[in-house]
Amino acid sequence: MACNNQPVDKPKNLISEKKMTEILYDMALLDAIRTQAPYSPDKPSVDARQFIYQKYQVDSVQLVQSNRYYIAQVEIYKKMYDQVNERLTQEKQKAEKASGKEEPLPLMDLPKVE
Repeated sequence: MACNNQPVDKPKNLISEKKMTEILYDMALLDAIRTQAPYSPDKPSVDARQFIYQKYQVDSVQLVQSNRYYIAQVEIYKKMYDQVNERLTQEKQKAEKASGKEEPLPLMDLPKVE
């Protein structure tokens, strides 16, 4: 159920839970890259939304409807975000090990879904 106590109908073209989790991971990663990378007019920019649409063969309406549906399914959405956080943590640890840094790299956790 959504916050307004109205059920959210399952979209006809619902993105699978697994694919949606992958999309959420890529969106978190792309957002982190965008906010951490210094701006340079010489560097080509990537439109994160278009990247997601092309990589996963989804369109904006399908993504919004699927996201809205999963948000209303609180336990499923929490599980998806937990998987994204776990994957980000694992990738961060791999990067730290590969870089030989003793100090951990900063990683902003995704907001907790309660």
